[in-house]
Amino acid sequence: MTTARHLATIDRLRTLPFPARSGDPDAGRGGAGYHLAELATSEDFWEDDGTRREAVEEQYEAERDALAALLTTRWGEPQVFSLWSLFERCANGEEVPEPWRTLSQSVPDVHLWRVDAHWIALGVSQWDGELPFQLLAAVTPTDPP
Repeated sequence: MTTARHLATIDRLRTLPFPARSGDPDAGRGGAGYHLAELATSEDFWEDDGTRREAVEEQYEAERDALAALLTTRWGEPQVFSLWSLFERCANGEEVPEPWRTLSQSVPDVHLWRVDAHWIALGVSQWDGELPFQLLAAVTPTDPP
């Protein structure tokens, strides 16, 4: 089951040590002080007239919401945290810590839980209109800026 796999990935990320530095080949998409996982990735939309893209966006948001509902039963209600202001701050040259910098580039908002000493963020990413959607999870001890 896909949801079970997503939960297992999030649980695994919570137990892994964080990479010592960004760019470490063993870190995957993580870096110094964070893990970032692509839970699911859609097809691209180069040949789409816009209808398929809209349906896939709704599907990915529904998948995020279903996973968030399960995480809510574990950890309580999440904060829904907009990343728009972080995107603007990055665009204006401000240093924003990871994973918040990377997330703000393609994720409009995240569902966010504080569990033990870590933040768990869940969001839907899309870098550009023709590129795939991704369901992303991040785990970090770094507070959102």
